[in-house]
Amino acid sequence: MSHVLRRVLTGDQPVIVKGEGAFLIDATGKRYLDACGGAAVSSLGHDNKAVRAAVARQMETLSFAHTGLFTNQPAEDLADYLIARAPEGTGEGRVMYLGSGSEAMEAALKLARQYHLENGQPERARIIARMPSYHGNTLGALAVSGHAGRRAPFAPLLVDVEHIDAAYAYRFQHAGESEAAFALRMANQLEERILTLGPDTVAAFVAEPVVGASLGSQPAPAGYFKRIREICDTYGVLYIADEVMCGMGRTGSLFALEQEGIAADITTMAKGLGAGYQPIAAVMAAEKVMAPILAGSGKLWNGHTYMSHAVATAGAMAVMKEIDDRNLLADVCSLGAQLETGLRDALQDHPHVGDIRGRGLFWTVEMVADRATKAPFDAARNLAGRVLKAAMEAGVICYPSQGCADGAAGDHVLLAPCFTSTPEEIDQIVATLAQTVDAETKAA
Repeated sequence: MSHVLRRVLTGDQPVIVKGEGAFLIDATGKRYLDACGGAAVSSLGHDNKAVRAAVARQMETLSFAHTGLFTNQPAEDLADYLIARAPEGTGEGRVMYLGSGSEAMEAALKLARQYHLENGQPERARIIARMPSYHGNTLGALAVSGHAGRRAPFAPLLVDVEHIDAAYAYRFQHAGESEAAFALRMANQLEERILTLGPDTVAAFVAEPVVGASLGSQPAPAGYFKRIREICDTYGVLYIADEVMCGMGRTGSLFALEQEGIAADITTMAKGLGAGYQPIAAVMAAEKVMAPILAGSGKLWNGHTYMSHAVATAGAMAVMKEIDDRNLLADVCSLGAQLETGLRDALQDHPHVGDIRGRGLFWTVEMVADRATKAPFDAARNLAGRVLKAAMEAGVICYPSQGCADGAAGDHVLLAPCFTSTPEEIDQIVATLAQTVDAETKAA
């Protein structure tokens, strides 16, 4: 009997004993090709020697010194790197470090509130986010999330957050509506909600540049985020970009928002920042956000014991160096093109595949019971979970999710292979997923 409080408390799980390239190996010797990076985490695979060496070197000199009194060089170096490569318009911002994406979202929300208080606008406390969306599992992050299934058990504990529709083209774009018109219509929902609530009461808008777990690697239509930026600027609302899943190179640029031509006021990062080698997340505040804080209290009203942990930041800096030195963003684009082509060739005409969407090495297949009506499968059948189980039996790990259609129903499978994958591994991922989707949708 395991004494670990696992996510699934019944049944056994394979014991992973080793990572080798893009593969995980369990105690029986079975090899699993990791096609989702755990949850878009393991961007460099599971045995990167340079990152392991950087972590070991840092352990030999300094692991921890409390940030209430001290800083350390790895934390400073990583912050310099991130600010230097942030989307144009970020300016001389600052970076704080935390342990998980959920913590990062909590810290981002608190930072937005501090900004407005120090800016002399204490009435600004309302948050607007999107549905479907997922921003973390702590209570504040879960309140911001627009995922009915994940929110439901904890609804009485959640603060009140407003939600508008995500720019989900497969289900929300009207027949015959151009991409530009769709982008404008969806973005203008934000302005409408701000005006309904009262512009002076809204603190921040939260959105992933490319939606991750809740919707499955859904990019925004062209022009959407430029209009979002205009609306936020007009009404004094901060834009918090959640790049926990889609950032750090996953979509082909270090920051996903680079491809939208705007900068966020506050950006959250995690997952690919440490690539799984150390737990780490970060919140980046633009110069605009820092200005009233520096002119006011000069303090951050948020603290965690392990902020700026020297080993975690040293590991993350090594991850960034690997991405740069090996030109891995170019590989993300080329391998991503191969993955997209393979998925479309294999599945775009499948009777139970409604949509294939993504960007970079971040792709999703949405499965439907009826292509004509886009009706989802019965949620009780857990089709996405069944695809995962069958794929794992075949030696490939994917990321299943439900709820994209209505918060409960709607099955999709997300792929986020490591940036160091080989073309042969991409082909294996496509072939295995095509086989399992075909078999499981027929059985459902």
